[in-house]
Amino acid sequence: MNWSFATNWLLIAAGMLIWSVAAGMSWQNFERRRTRAAALLETLRMAIVTALIFTLFRPEIVRTIERAESPEIAVLLDASGSMLTVDTRGASNVISRADWITQHRATNLWAGPSEVGEVLFDEFSPASTRDDPDAGTDIASALEDALRRYRHLRAVVMLTDGDWNLGGSPMAVATRFREQDIPIFGIGVGAETALPDLSLEKVATPSYGLIGEQIALPFKVHSHLDREVSTTLVVRAGERIVARKDIVIPARGQLQDAVLWSPRETGEIELTLSLPKEEDEVFPENNELPLRINIRAETLKVLVVDSLPRWEYRYLRNALMRDPGVEMHSVLLHPDLGPGEGLNYLKAFPGAKDQLALYDVVFIGDVGLGEGELQRSDLENLKGLVEQQASGLVFLPGRRGRQSSFAKTPLADLMPVILDPKQTRGIGLQSEVPLLLSTLGKGHWLTRFDADEDRNAEIWKNLPGFAWSAAVEKSRPGSEVLAVHASMRNAWGRIPLLVTRSAGAGKVLFMGTDSAWRWRRGVEDKFHYRFWSQVVRWMAHQRHLADKEGIRLTHSPESPNVGDTIFLQSTVLDGGGFPMERGDVSARITGPDGRVEDVAFEALEGGWGVFKSRFTPRVGGEFKIKVEAPTANRTLETTLNISQPVREKPGQPANFTTLGELARITGGEAGTIADFERILEAVKLLPDPRPTELRFRLWSDPWWGAFLLLLLAIYWTGRKLAGMV
Repeated sequence: MNWSFATNWLLIAAGMLIWSVAAGMSWQNFERRRTRAAALLETLRMAIVTALIFTLFRPEIVRTIERAESPEIAVLLDASGSMLTVDTRGASNVISRADWITQHRATNLWAGPSEVGEVLFDEFSPASTRDDPDAGTDIASALEDALRRYRHLRAVVMLTDGDWNLGGSPMAVATRFREQDIPIFGIGVGAETALPDLSLEKVATPSYGLIGEQIALPFKVHSHLDREVSTTLVVRAGERIVARKDIVIPARGQLQDAVLWSPRETGEIELTLSLPKEEDEVFPENNELPLRINIRAETLKVLVVDSLPRWEYRYLRNALMRDPGVEMHSVLLHPDLGPGEGLNYLKAFPGAKDQLALYDVVFIGDVGLGEGELQRSDLENLKGLVEQQASGLVFLPGRRGRQSSFAKTPLADLMPVILDPKQTRGIGLQSEVPLLLSTLGKGHWLTRFDADEDRNAEIWKNLPGFAWSAAVEKSRPGSEVLAVHASMRNAWGRIPLLVTRSAGAGKVLFMGTDSAWRWRRGVEDKFHYRFWSQVVRWMAHQRHLADKEGIRLTHSPESPNVGDTIFLQSTVLDGGGFPMERGDVSARITGPDGRVEDVAFEALEGGWGVFKSRFTPRVGGEFKIKVEAPTANRTLETTLNISQPVREKPGQPANFTTLGELARITGGEAGTIADFERILEAVKLLPDPRPTELRFRLWSDPWWGAFLLLLLAIYWTGRKLAGMV
């Protein structure tokens, strides 16, 4: 045991000078009084000064412990799912990374390292977790475990593909190895370039679909082939092919698209998306993607409000009346003749919230704010219907220009575009002009008339055009422009005419021309009916995620992943069918692992009977949700599937960057399997471990500080008692 100081000559000189000055002052104080108390106090003061100056030199007590036990060399073997990748050169053929490690674990080359320490093998991310979606490669934890388990660790040798995707950064743990003089040697197993392969991956899919509608099934394809691939994606329900799509996958790129499918039966449908195997593909097993979707038969309620019975109103009304999945009501506020009457006509706009809340989608035609039309309370209710009830709102302006009266009303923020106040009656043309799809519109579900994008674009190009359009300045921030004026521009670019926007829990659509009915020319109802049918179902989708008489539950996002915050919104009606404004609403959420979580809902202002809550799933699988509103005697049970991305995927290229950094920080070496023998030789040449030093840092020890404080307290108290103030 010996003392160690961290100081310099300048600090020593300053300390001696301070001590000398303090000693002189103490002697003078003693000479003035020459009492026993003065002698004791001045002696104590000099002892305190001496201790403080001693502390200033940062003293440490160092104990050196010679190692008697044999050093340990920990060999950490990666056993994660990515190690199943077959891309490593073996003795005579290409084998998996795991098989290469197994072969070389038994080699006598490890006898060399045993000369400087006992070789101990240990696996991390074991094979038993490979089928667990939450399993991953945690290099940091493997290194921490080695530090904790082995008391006489001399070095660490890691055999891994370097693909860490779980836990903290290994670099932070490496600094602890450097402090203890334990080098890390890394041997990278696997190929750093991906093998030829096509991988079909899942994207967020709708949680349910309606019978008879076109459902977009999104997918993503990753290609590690050096050539462009033209192939066909096939969708099967059992053994039956229900949809297909021709796709072109770029070389060493990715393609994200969707295939359209029209269900013909209700219930839980299990689908399989698949790609045919390419000749040079290594992993054909990832060419299939299973999906599950619930198909229902719902009746959507639609309200159409207009003034003059123009052609677009007549054909839209007919289209919705003939749709078997739609229950349509209309309000015709004729400026001269009064409200229209007839089949499915309402005598007035539903003014009460409980009456308006019945509708999934509301079409607002060429009507405005004023006497004999809509009242401000109606507009406030429409805004609440969209934002809190997740309903859809469609703006269909006309030549009367009455929608310009919404500029300073609650509907102003909902409209996806800004109208030109100087041209309230719109813009007329001498000849017809077609709608031109935007880049976003070419792939949007609303504008799909054909599953093939090229054929769909050709259909839109040949659709009959329009001779009148609303005067639009530009789209609002956050809106999505699906189609524009084919010939007219302004300072902001082409005039947007088909625009969508999210508003609260609902959606809004602006259709800036009233000539969609002209699409019937030569083909009758084919495109006109289909377009408005898709609009209604797209806008009503969120409202019907889970519903029962008197209670409804929506959630966002619709297809969540593990770790996402899921926002729940429940709409509750009381026994009389009116929105419940007061009362408790709660949900019991049971996870696939049996864990139960109770969440409480908070009521939103507005009087719509809407309650909100949230929760964050920590595991993937099917969650059971039971929503209860005991005040209204309402209960709803539903399920929610949480996706959990699989971290460990065979076929991913190896990444040796991490191994190089670990070796650089700790003073080890790193390389590939070609450097296997060289790295083991470097381990063999490690010098004998240095003796362990145990340091007691007196200068920073809290007990030493407390001792000095105690001495100061005694000195000050003594001065008071002796009258030396």
